[in-house]
Amino acid sequence: MARASVKLRTVCVLEASQAARPTPSLFIEVRSWDPIDRKSSPARNRCMKQSLKKKRIDLDRFESVFPPGDKWCSNRVRSEPTTDNEAEEDSMAQVLLGRDTRPTGEYLLDAALQLSQVMTIIYGEILTSNFTRRMLELVPKDKGGDELAKKLIVDGANGIGGVKLEQIKAELSGIDIIVRNSGKEGEGILNHMCGADFVQKERVTPHGFSPEDVGVRCASLDGDADRLVYFRVSSASNNKVDLVDGDKILSLFALFIREQLDIINNNGSQVNKSLPARLGIVQTAYANGASTQFLKNHGLEVVFTPTGVKYLHKKALEYDIGIYFEANGHGTIVFSEDFLSQLQSLSNELSSDAANGSAQYHAAMRLMAASQLINQAVGDALGGLLLVEAILQYKRWSFQNWCELYSDLPSRQLKVKVVDRSSIVTTDAETKVSQPSSLQELIDKETANYAHGRCFVRPSGTEDVVRVYAEASTQVEADSLARSVAHHVEHLLG
Repeated sequence: MARASVKLRTVCVLEASQAARPTPSLFIEVRSWDPIDRKSSPARNRCMKQSLKKKRIDLDRFESVFPPGDKWCSNRVRSEPTTDNEAEEDSMAQVLLGRDTRPTGEYLLDAALQLSQVMTIIYGEILTSNFTRRMLELVPKDKGGDELAKKLIVDGANGIGGVKLEQIKAELSGIDIIVRNSGKEGEGILNHMCGADFVQKERVTPHGFSPEDVGVRCASLDGDADRLVYFRVSSASNNKVDLVDGDKILSLFALFIREQLDIINNNGSQVNKSLPARLGIVQTAYANGASTQFLKNHGLEVVFTPTGVKYLHKKALEYDIGIYFEANGHGTIVFSEDFLSQLQSLSNELSSDAANGSAQYHAAMRLMAASQLINQAVGDALGGLLLVEAILQYKRWSFQNWCELYSDLPSRQLKVKVVDRSSIVTTDAETKVSQPSSLQELIDKETANYAHGRCFVRPSGTEDVVRVYAEASTQVEADSLARSVAHHVEHLLG
């Protein structure tokens, strides 16, 4: 006899740090959809919200994350017999719960789990280790070699990233990971004198690092583990670092992806398969000009968007493979569903060639692995770190090889207070000023005085100031260009 059942389960509990959140937070995403029609229902969202309100929990943000245009519907009810395996593989609904590291997170999580009117059946909780194990399998295994090259010191910023990295590092046979500022109780304050933002802006070692770390490859996460930068202690006599920021992480990823596509499409294999793909590199005007020129010199398509991850991500989705990163280390790679489908089909066709060492097959599998390793939904420092390490091992590159891809142009950023920031209107992804028109003419005139000069201004989104960014061949010239343009802004709008 057929039985009807609504399958609903907690897919995972995602932890995040309490960085920059003054009040306890619980993020809930309810996914209740037909796996064929991809239809989803907000009804359970409403149930959750109402139940949480009964517990006097104020949710400052509670929204569905399904894309616009989805047709909402109620939960699908099956009328055919089901088994536990089918339930695991074909869940009719998913509930994703995200909490921060405050003690109150336990209470909020418990409140969500008590929503009996929502969570009809719980088939089990998928633990973080299951996801990380899947990722770790994609990192190259230990092949011997230089012990120093294997060593990686990671600044966890006393946040959740350090906690998680401590849990998975033992499973990485090819990398000797040492975690500092790991987030253990009493070890330090979140993001204080540490973290990706601190290292990227100050260009000095984070708390807990010393001259003994000279020459060792280091990485720094931010407190909630969505940003990543790399660095190296440059000298035992000071705390300055050689920085590899988001621009160079983007460049590494772009070269790797392009190389795999070239192997697939240009290989002389008798299989003679191809994989047409449009690869797009997305940057903002704040990306260092040297990185943009480097990418263009390698034949890559580079486009610009206004400042902000939401603009970068939206533009990246227009490509078969879109890569974006901000200099602060926030970014990712996105693969279109159509491209991944073609990639899977190609891999299946080439699988018979695998035993013969087919370069095309292995390139296809590396692309598939990259799509699974990186978090395509949002910046994820741990996924990014693992992909960086995998690529460096694949290419047999040292930190020095990576650093030498290009040399950053010196830059300077200034802020100018103005009466009304809305007086400035920008165009061309904030690289040009359309109003007042005389200001752009003055910027162009000043920029022409400097080799490799580049300058743009944009109004702040939060205060009545105008931000000035300038680049030039030397730091002195970059400073001079920034000051000159700032003077014009102040004269016209101050």
